[in-house]
Amino acid sequence: MKKRGIPKQVIGTVVSDKMDKTTVVAVERLVKHPLYQKYIRRRAKFSAHDEANACRIGDKVIITESRPLSKNKKWRVSKIVEKAV
Repeated sequence: MKKRGIPKQVIGTVVSDKMDKTTVVAVERLVKHPLYQKYIRRRAKFSAHDEANACRIGDKVIITESRPLSKNKKWRVSKIVEKAV
């Protein structure tokens, strides 16, 4: 039996919850500019599966990589770290 690797986990902010059982999560990272050596914010948006429809816009969540669930969904919401006010 093959062993699977550890799935990636990232922390991001929910930017859309309009779909059923799906949220869009924006993940920000800092990248150093090659010439000017300043840090630049880079943002990626991931569609994540939210089984209970518990996430709301502004929530901070941990998403975990999973098998493809649809054309664009390859992540699952594993935990809500902080609720939006």
